[in-house]
Amino acid sequence: MKLYCLSLILFSQLNWLPGNAQLKTGSAAPIVNTESGRVQGTTSNPAGLSVYKGIPYAQPPVGPFRWKAPQPLQAWDTVLKANRFGPRAMQANVFGDMNFRSNGMSEDCLYLNIWAPAQPSKLKRPVLVYYYGGGMVAGDGSEGRYDGESMARKGIISVTVNYRLGVFGLLAHPELSKEAPYHASGNYTLLDQQAALAWVKKNIAAFGGDPDRITIAGESAGSISVSALMASPLSKDLINGAIGESGAMIFPTMPPASKEDAEKNGVAFATAIGASSLEALRAIPAEELLRRASGPGMPPLSTNVDGYVLPKKPAEIFAAGEQAHVPLLVGWNSAELPYRALLWKDDPTPENYARKIKELYPQDAEEVLRLYPGHTKEEVIASATDLASDRFIVYSTWKWAALQLSTSQQPVYRYIFSRSRPPMVPKMGNAQPGLAGGVIKTSASQSAKPKPAETFKGAPHAAEIEYALGNLRLNEVYAWTKDDYVVSNTMLNYFANFIKTGNPNGGSLPKWEADAVGRSRYMNIDLRSSLQQEKHGERYQFLDKAFKQ
Repeated sequence: MKLYCLSLILFSQLNWLPGNAQLKTGSAAPIVNTESGRVQGTTSNPAGLSVYKGIPYAQPPVGPFRWKAPQPLQAWDTVLKANRFGPRAMQANVFGDMNFRSNGMSEDCLYLNIWAPAQPSKLKRPVLVYYYGGGMVAGDGSEGRYDGESMARKGIISVTVNYRLGVFGLLAHPELSKEAPYHASGNYTLLDQQAALAWVKKNIAAFGGDPDRITIAGESAGSISVSALMASPLSKDLINGAIGESGAMIFPTMPPASKEDAEKNGVAFATAIGASSLEALRAIPAEELLRRASGPGMPPLSTNVDGYVLPKKPAEIFAAGEQAHVPLLVGWNSAELPYRALLWKDDPTPENYARKIKELYPQDAEEVLRLYPGHTKEEVIASATDLASDRFIVYSTWKWAALQLSTSQQPVYRYIFSRSRPPMVPKMGNAQPGLAGGVIKTSASQSAKPKPAETFKGAPHAAEIEYALGNLRLNEVYAWTKDDYVVSNTMLNYFANFIKTGNPNGGSLPKWEADAVGRSRYMNIDLRSSLQQEKHGERYQFLDKAFKQ
């Protein structure tokens, strides 16, 4: 958990991106009957899509419903106008690469959005349910990079989901566990995600989707959530495929706490803010609660092994073969974190690198230096980048894939995304890329003596999202080239094929063979994508032992 929190600090340097208003709406879409009532979205032209924004999937988790499992919707009689994104969950300004189009921020946040081809089809269409990233403390289904238009153009019903975050989504407390019918607390983030998935299962046929062909996907904390949803007995039978982009709920990446530790942290939090009862906690205004929870010195909040949502740690569930046995497409980016995340202010010299390795691995420094060599400055930069990335999120993603491959008897397609982003557009001025996908905008006074930007080789954390979902056009920060659109088309088609069939192959795409025990391989996604044999298996095997110590 410490490694992941450290990385959150790295990408929260400054939250700055040009604003983006709600997308223009088109003509009214046909009225759709859901279990709770009628909804009407808009039909966009020339895309020929029906878009439904801000559909509630549970009652607002406010007042007495704060820190309770999502409650069933109450039916409505009028036609719900689903023509604007619902509010995003309560959150601080943490990440520099989030560009919201939502209708403000509110504790009332349990809404989802649907993009569907407007043209009727005789066959029910496959469904994608996408969970955003943001460390379970930030993010929103309205972000342009998750927009479902490109997937819908491929004949897929695309859904994004909002859910509770931070203290609103993760607080456990013995009194909360006592009042819950399932005798546990916390994990409201996961419960919201499961409730949205159950809503899709029940209602998506009315939008033209196939409830028996639902693929869940996500990036970073969204990917971590996908691994947890595959493991949870509450959701594993609702899905037919899974896509994970950088992250799994496996140590050291956001592992769940024990129920006991989570409840102790909840009591410590309540004590720290002077709330002596659940009534007092629920009486605190949402804005004040967010502010106080975001302050320094607060106890850590995380998911937990509550015996209900998560009966065991996800790694143990996967190892026992008790997870969803579905096809999995999973991977990570080639430079999730840069070498600075390991060396900080130290120059990338062989001496500094060796000293850092001895600090981190005093008993295994020689082995680590063999696996991650650093004899020259260039080699140090490359190895420190790899080691920082592996410790942050690559190892957990690899372990997820390895466990699914060994216990599910379902295909696992593994990738590494290697495309470096182009330079920023001129209007970004002196802005620079952050350490892991964000944007750093310095002030005018700072720009008088600009520091040379460090060169990031490879793809940092979160860089693949716009490529995979076909949304480069909605990110106006970077000067995208024709080659970038070629890479995006490749990745989008791989993902779309997988959502449709459980296999990413099709058309003229380079052939992507499934991973295999004893013959590990992955698709290197770049301008010239190609299937490659695993080069660093020894590294992951070493970390597998190191993280168990």
